[in-house]
Order: sequence, then C-alpha cells, then structure tokens
Amino acid sequence: MAKEITGRDENYSQWYNDIVKKAGLADNSAVRGCMVIKPYGYALWENMRDQLDSMFKETGHVNAYFPLFVPKSLFEAEEKNAEGFAKECAIVTHYRLKNDPSQKGRLMVDPEAKLEEELIVRPTSEAIIWNTYRDWIQSYRDLPILINQWANVVRWEMRTRPFLRTAEFLWQEGHTAHATRDEAIRESLMIHDVYTKFAEEYMAMPVIKGYKTESERFAGADETYTIEALMQDGKALQAGTSHFLGQNFAKAFNVTFSNDKNENEYVWATSWGVSTRLIGALIMTHSDDEGLVLPPKLAPTQVVIVPIPKPDAVLLDKANQIATALKARGIRVLVDKDETKRPGFKFAEYEMKGIPVRLGLGNRDLENNTIEVARRDTKEKQSVSLDNVIDHVENLLAEIQKNLFERSVKFRSEHTTRVDNFYDFKEILETKGGFLLCHWDGTSETEDKIKEETKATIRCIPLDAPEEEGKCVYSGKPSKRRVFFAKAY
Repeated sequence: MAKEITGRDENYSQWYNDIVKKAGLADNSAVRGCMVIKPYGYALWENMRDQLDSMFKETGHVNAYFPLFVPKSLFEAEEKNAEGFAKECAIVTHYRLKNDPSQKGRLMVDPEAKLEEELIVRPTSEAIIWNTYRDWIQSYRDLPILINQWANVVRWEMRTRPFLRTAEFLWQEGHTAHATRDEAIRESLMIHDVYTKFAEEYMAMPVIKGYKTESERFAGADETYTIEALMQDGKALQAGTSHFLGQNFAKAFNVTFSNDKNENEYVWATSWGVSTRLIGALIMTHSDDEGLVLPPKLAPTQVVIVPIPKPDAVLLDKANQIATALKARGIRVLVDKDETKRPGFKFAEYEMKGIPVRLGLGNRDLENNTIEVARRDTKEKQSVSLDNVIDHVENLLAEIQKNLFERSVKFRSEHTTRVDNFYDFKEILETKGGFLLCHWDGTSETEDKIKEETKATIRCIPLDAPEEEGKCVYSGKPSKRRVFFAKAY
C-alpha cells in the first residue's frame, strides 16, 4: 500500500477521497453515485451500528424491518414529506424485462409488465410504516410503539462523495408512536441525547445540540433536533437528527386510538436517524496526512503487534502471548504474521488504517524485556516493560480516546467566532471558516438571503442559547439570541 496521499491543506476533497480509498474503506461501484463498502469500512460501520443498537435497546426500543418499496399513493399521503423528497426519488414502473428483438443479447422493458401502481424506492420509511401502524393501533393500551430499523435507503443525489452523500446508503431509522404530545417530544429529545452521547463518547467528536429553523426541518416535521459537528476544513456536518412529527403522519394515514376516556385521538409521532455518513464525519474530524485516525472505541483493530524484522517463531510466540492477554481485557488485537513486507511498509500501512496503537517487538526488545509502543494520534513512541505492557496499552487506549475528543473541542473552540456585522461575517467565512455565532431576526427571508450571498446556512438554534438582546447580523432588526451559521456538507 502506497503511503502518499494528497495533503489535507493542499486539496481537502482529494485528501478525503484518498483516505477512503487507500485506508480500504470503500470503492466506487458500477452504479453511479453508489459505493462498495469494503470489509474494513464495514467493520467500522458494524462497531458503530452495534453500539448504537445497544443504546437504543437500553431505552426500550426494538428492531423491525419494513419493505424497501413504497406505493406512490402512500408516499403522496403526507404532502410536505412527499414534496421534500420528490426530486430524489427512484421509481419502479415495470416488473419484467424481455429480449430486445432489434439487438441480440440485449434486454428491454416489457411494456406488458407495467405496474398498476408505481413504487417508490424508499428515501425514508414514514409512509410505509404509518400505513402499517394504522392496523396496529386501536387503543391507548397499544402505545407507545418504539421501533427502529437498520436498512438501506435511496436518494438520487446528483453530486456524490463516498459516505457523505451517496445515492444509496445504510442507516437506522426510528419510528415511534405515542399517546400524548409531551411523550413524543420527550422521545425526540431523549434520542437527541443518545446521538450526542454516541458522537462525543464513542466518535470523540464534539457536537452542538440544537434545533433547525423551519426551512431546514425534515419534511413533514413540526420540529427537528440536530447535532452539528465541525470538520477540519471549517465546514459543518449534520451528524444526526431527531424529529418531532406531531400528528402530521397520523392524520395523513388516519392513525387514531381510543384514549383512557374512550375518546378518539390522532397518534403523536417521532422519527430519527443516523447513517454511514458518520464514517465520513470520523475521517474528517480526526485524520491527518498519514491517513485515517480512529478513536479506539470504534476502531476495528485497536492494537497491532508487529514482529521486527519478521515474524520468526520466538517473536510470534511472545506476540501471541501479549495478544491473548490484551484480548482477555476486551481489546481488539491483530498480530502481523506477514513475512513478505518490510517493517517500514507495515508501519505506514497501519498508520493509513488508523490503528490506534502499534507494538513493535524485536529480538533486542526480548533481551531487554521491553517493547516499543507507538500511538497513532500523536505519533509518539516509547519503550515499555513487557511486564507492564498490558496495563499500559489499556490505559493508553483510554488516553487516546480522550485526547482525540479534547483536541477536536479545542479546534471547534478556535473556529467558533461571534460576529456582529455582515462585513465581518463574509470575511471570516471565507478566511477562517468554522461556526459563526450570530444574531438572526428569525425570518426566512433573511435566512434565504444570507444563504444566497454566502452559501452559509443556519446549522441550528442551540438548545442552551441564553437570551441576549442584539441586532440581526444581516438586517439589523432586533434579535433575542444567537444562532450557529456555517457552510456545510
């Protein structure tokens, strides 16, 4: 594996693409805008998925699966949702091909196999799920329904980038039904907290918790809660959203229940999701010009042991002993048994893959009862006694996890600027980037004009924003709090 990648400061977009490819995360596919997730990339997704799945189940949710296809009439039932996704929909119109008589060996759509009703390939599952919930819910005793599904969805994006924006991607989507408005809002906020905890404690990625403006909400939602992260190029990334859907979908699909007073009411709803774009977030939050940098809690391999200069029987025996002891602590370990590659090549390869800790073991180390320990985040190396290496590595993994989070917090702090006039807004946006914390007059007209002139959007209105009298950065009209602006992915 070649070590060289485009410099992060030279061409950020190419740097990102180089890491995706050379770290073995994903490849392009024969389908425009779709990617092949390679085993290493999928192992990373599995670790993220399994942790999130555990967190969802701890809060009382269960998994189910709903169809990939949505009848067009159901998709159209909630108008705002249908309009919001209409331009990204893939549609199935026929169910059979036949031989093309004009070109031997070619196939054509069979005109006699046209579907009676066209099917939408799901861009999201609210329609098919709420049509199902209508049959599941009759009484308040049937509530709440707390369901999540792990699935793929299709959104026909024109401009794609692996993990960040693809025509097909993997995700989870929760869809819950409740008897009261307050219960549904609590659900939305609880999931918002779950996403925050996962991002910060597992991804080591600090996020801003807030809610979206009306124009940035999920189509069909009354409120969208979001977590927003800052990437190393100064652009924001929406890392997860939780939506309070009110009774919009219940009314669209006539989902009602008999309450404890025997009165009929519409059900209250939420939906929420994160996707494989979190892998893109991990890359852009932590990685460097030597390749991928992964937080230990999610790294497919946390420790690699490299016998130097090659894995002879004595070195392998000791390496396997160390690996067994580390695995007993729940640490994911790889012993390098390759006899064909030189140590320098292996080191570069494991740096590219972002393995948090590398142990180098040679015959001289054995004589001295030591081992070389290298950490990926700072590239520091030290010699550690073999008697203490297990405890040392366990503690080091925790230290790396903490360091990645703290340096990301520091980066975000250094790239968050309070701005009070539009001249400074434009200049800082172009020169420094990052989050701009500004007053906004609360109108969609101002929001649209700022986006049109600068490509910056309101990423969120922070949940903990204190009231502060001020003037809108664009219009000069009165404002009572600051919001976060940024250019975004």
